[in-house]
Amino acid sequence: MFFVRTATDRDVEPLRALLTQSFHATYDRFYGPAKVAELVSAWHSPAEIKRRIQVKGGEYLVADDGKRIGGMAFAAMSEKLTKTAILHQLYVHPDHQRQGIGRDLFAEIETCFPDAEILRLEVEPQNAGAIAFYEAHDFVEVDRTKNCGGPDSGIEALIMEKPLK
Repeated sequence: MFFVRTATDRDVEPLRALLTQSFHATYDRFYGPAKVAELVSAWHSPAEIKRRIQVKGGEYLVADDGKRIGGMAFAAMSEKLTKTAILHQLYVHPDHQRQGIGRDLFAEIETCFPDAEILRLEVEPQNAGAIAFYEAHDFVEVDRTKNCGGPDSGIEALIMEKPLK
């Protein structure tokens, strides 16, 4: 059984391993292994994970069974959008998907931003499983971007939102 808790600096290496495996399992078919390795190196370095764990106004959660981390979620209040929290990441290890870990992480992350009225995220348009998960949690598509994850990434994404109040 996995329990949701706040991530600590001790979780950096297990999180890096989880994100590397999850990213390759999810995105290799869309972008190819070389591009995914490049994204993992840029977005999931130990320094970047540690920075996100320490983000003021953010919440970095892990699903932990005492032996391993089975999933993670990271969200933070938007610096640009009023009363909007951004769900930057929600990943479950491929070996532990469809066990309720994503649901439990999502349920907890929703409660972490009492001042937010909207929860927003970006998702790969071809990732039907993730889109279905978010739609089942009342997200709707509100826009699209050609720069998922940051300026000039060249990665397309759907932008989805959910009202929180």
